Amino acid sequence: MHLYLPIAGLSVNILVIVLLGVGVGVLSGMFGVGGGFLITPMLIFYGVPPAVAVASSATQITGASVSGLLAHTRRKGVDFRMGWVLVAGGAMGSLAGGGVFRVLQQSGQIDTVVGILYVALLGWIGITMASESVTTLVAQKRGTAPAVSPKKHRKLIAALPFRWRFYGAGLYISPLAPFILGFVSGLLTVLMGVSGGFILVPVMIYLFGVSTRVVVGTSLFQGLFVTATTTLVHALTTHAVDLVLAALLLVGSVTGAQIGSNLVQKVRPEVARMILAVIVLFVAIRMALGLTWQPDAIYTVQTL
Repeated sequence: MHLYLPIAGLSVNILVIVLLGVGVGVLSGMFGVGGGFLITPMLIFYGVPPAVAVASSATQITGASVSGLLAHTRRKGVDFRMGWVLVAGGAMGSLAGGGVFRVLQQSGQIDTVVGILYVALLGWIGITMASESVTTLVAQKRGTAPAVSPKKHRKLIAALPFRWRFYGAGLYISPLAPFILGFVSGLLTVLMGVSGGFILVPVMIYLFGVSTRVVVGTSLFQGLFVTATTTLVHALTTHAVDLVLAALLLVGSVTGAQIGSNLVQKVRPEVARMILAVIVLFVAIRMALGLTWQPDAIYTVQTL
């Protein structure tokens, strides 16, 4: 069964879009990444215009974040104090990103910029996570103790002033660090249609030293508010939010988030990180090929 998307200007298979939402919801519940890094490229591959894919996926992530956040809150896996600092930075970043998105959209360069951002960021994150996961898995197979990453944050983070205690995360650092991270996350949310979790989770683990017990829930908490702000920004400035598309994705992602939050308790952390790294690298490679392959036609004409 097909349904016409008024803003995207094309007809889509309802079942395909709902199943895509389920897959993204599972990733959200397992890794706290929101799934936008996957759903936006998939929508673009399906034929949805990049601007509409970015704006609509941000709308869908808001609902998925609510579902996953409730599950992690019940397990006391959210540092709300750090979450609010991330939210403040993310809101500022979303407003700044709305202006940048508008300029790129008017100049006709938004498609290219979105593609390049995905290839660069996902490639870096995927390689980093895959390397760390492989090292840990090989060490376990050999029966040796895997190299333990330092729990303490880097010297640059420690040098920032005005330290606060974040009890849930087990940190004593300056709020400027999560605020800046939240700002970057909010900026990327507007430009790429992601929740920012695929940046937040690795940075909070490897750079801040946040306890893995609260990383996913705190990331979802920040993603809920930032994607809601992003949706409002897109609705008021770019007018690229397709509510029909977002609703279809939301139907699947809310269910998928509950499944993912239960699966994360049964999968070994290093295996889960490896799975996420493979998915991230696959999307990055596919986006890179899309930017470099010569199209069959220089341009196309579509009758609306």
